[in-house]
Amino acid sequence: MGGVSYALRLPGKDTADYIDRIAEEHNARIATAAGINAGIFYCDSGDGTMLSRFIEGTAMDEERFERDPLFPIRAGRTLRRVHDLGPVFETRFDVFTMLDNYLEILRKMRMPLPEGYFEVERGVEAVWQALEASPMPLVACHNDPWPGNFVDTGERLYLIDWEFSGMNDPMWDLGDLSVEAGFGPEQDRTMMEAYFGGAASPALYSRLALYKVMSDLLWAFWGFIQVANDNPRDDFLAYARGRFERCKARLDDADFGKHLNAARAGHRRSATKYIHPANPERKIQVLRKDQRSGRRPASHPPS
Repeated sequence: MGGVSYALRLPGKDTADYIDRIAEEHNARIATAAGINAGIFYCDSGDGTMLSRFIEGTAMDEERFERDPLFPIRAGRTLRRVHDLGPVFETRFDVFTMLDNYLEILRKMRMPLPEGYFEVERGVEAVWQALEASPMPLVACHNDPWPGNFVDTGERLYLIDWEFSGMNDPMWDLGDLSVEAGFGPEQDRTMMEAYFGGAASPALYSRLALYKVMSDLLWAFWGFIQVANDNPRDDFLAYARGRFERCKARLDDADFGKHLNAARAGHRRSATKYIHPANPERKIQVLRKDQRSGRRPASHPPS
């Protein structure tokens, strides 16, 4: 139409009950104005219908990230552009609150918790205490930067799908990207140095490692919800079990205690907790992520 291609997002059934569409539109338009997101022509914040400019480019995946050594650099810099927007996003995204929500859903659906969960719960408590002991200032975050949400035009890397955007610890975005893209230590270093504009401290690498634990656990429980909902699209049981086992392996790693200590002591300054002044009590709702469109299980195997 008029030489412009469009993308129409039709939300899943009842997603308005679980996604703050007003906040999504607010945050997505800010990202568009910054040149990070696709242009938005129309958004119905009531039901989530959104009409955007179609980006002529390549949707990324783990294999493409692995083939091009520049992608960790480009993705890291793209996330830095998001985080540099300042305290402008509505809602607060908190992985620990999300886990509580997912657990409540599974209890209501009478889905048994995976074997070993209560041991993992103790590790999660230790992670929370370490991160809270040395908080970082909250910034505007995407919060779901898996490779499929990056679109490469060759000249620019766009980041789409802002449903779960909100104010968060910036290291969550970096840790989640690392896990979802299957980055190894060298790719982590490349991403971190691109993001920080130079060498990052050991404490920041430890914070990254702790958020990797949480990323695997969060999406494991998202996968178990798919199983409980009889979602036939993929083998979600294998996906959920794989990510849960990888979370356990991270907790059992010999360096886990070192990461706790380094993160706890490494960033001694108070966090400025930004919440949009017009909506000081709004919190992101993250229930039933199975309702969202576009997300597929990570292809890299548990390690």
